[in-house]
Amino acid sequence: MYGEQMFRAARISVRVLARSSVRRVAGISFAALLLFGTAALAQDGRELPDEARKQYLAGLRDASQLVKDGQFASAREKLQKLLAERPREPQARFLKGVVETELGRTDEAIGVFSALIEDYPELPEPYNNLAVLQAQKGDYENARTSLEIAIRTAPGWSVARENLGDLYARLAAVEYAQAAKLDHDNKSAPAKLVFIRELFAKAAPTKPKS
Repeated sequence: MYGEQMFRAARISVRVLARSSVRRVAGISFAALLLFGTAALAQDGRELPDEARKQYLAGLRDASQLVKDGQFASAREKLQKLLAERPREPQARFLKGVVETELGRTDEAIGVFSALIEDYPELPEPYNNLAVLQAQKGDYENARTSLEIAIRTAPGWSVARENLGDLYARLAAVEYAQAAKLDHDNKSAPAKLVFIRELFAKAAPTKPKS
């Protein structure tokens, strides 16, 4: 469906961050930014020794690199092992949601992001990615709600705001099409619908030449 490619999901590159911090780190591929803190490494009540912490973060970096390289099945296997070790750690859970999305396992990805939101409602990225999946399923109202929460959580995050704009445009297109269907003499609604479709077509990313 036109415009579907416009929605942008957040992805993650793992870095070592100061404990108890929530910082913005660079995303990968088509994504923008991600907010996370490494204090979550102790969320299950056990503090990791320095060496174990380093090994765990190295595992997260490896999983992130696998995602960057498009090796999603391998990334999923790596993340399953990390989550078996520390099931509440948010970076690994978020990455798993990204991987499930890339593998076309939409329901599984929705489950991952929804559970992450329950445990870490202060993080905007899971709301954004959940909204992307909701919009792809045609659940526009819940997608709008998810994006609005993401924006309230991170008012300066442009990805969620652009996604919300795209969602409003898609909703407008649905209503213009319905108006044209109900009134065949209506000339303005079809023209507006064509405009929105052309807008999405012009804004769609083009594939690089090989």
